Amino acid sequence: MAGTRAKRGEYAKTAERRHQILSAATEVFATLGFHKGSLRDVSERTGLTQAGILHHFPGKSDLLNGVLVWRDEQSRERFDEGLSAGGLRTLRTVVDLIQYNQTTPHLVELYTTIAAEATSTDHPAHEYFQRRYAWAVRTLREALEQAAAAGQVAPGLDCARAARLTVAVMDGLNIQWLLDRTSVDVADDVRQHIQSLLTVEL
Repeated sequence: MAGTRAKRGEYAKTAERRHQILSAATEVFATLGFHKGSLRDVSERTGLTQAGILHHFPGKSDLLNGVLVWRDEQSRERFDEGLSAGGLRTLRTVVDLIQYNQTTPHLVELYTTIAAEATSTDHPAHEYFQRRYAWAVRTLREALEQAAAAGQVAPGLDCARAARLTVAVMDGLNIQWLLDRTSVDVADDVRQHIQSLLTVEL
């Protein structure tokens, strides 16, 4: 029993330490980007040595991947069921997710900063964002197609194009919001945009 308790204590300590590192790395990458942000910056925010950080994440690319996966896990815990439901429910869940994101501006800033950097093919997050954008467009397209089959979208709507434009609207509004958080409501503006595609109330 004593050995089991000790192991659980070590697991908890390790999980807490990883969370501490990921939180600090999120701040560093969101503020400085991947290339300018350093393990030293993360070390200064955590009080850990760089060797201590490397014990949990073998390199800076691994740390960035850990941050992005951590961000996705937080979203999945809250919204996966709705996003996979299809049709209007998925579209409503997209708005709910954006509204939640506005409560975590550091994560929105991280995503916006790294996504811009990752357009370079040699960036360690390039493939991650390719997959991420493909998933976002596909999810919206399928939801709109299901709504179209139910007669809930504007006649003749090109669902694939509408999905791409909706992702572009979300990204653009996020940038505007990060620059001026008092006059931009991303969730409400995206809701109005999606509503303009529909013939029923979202």
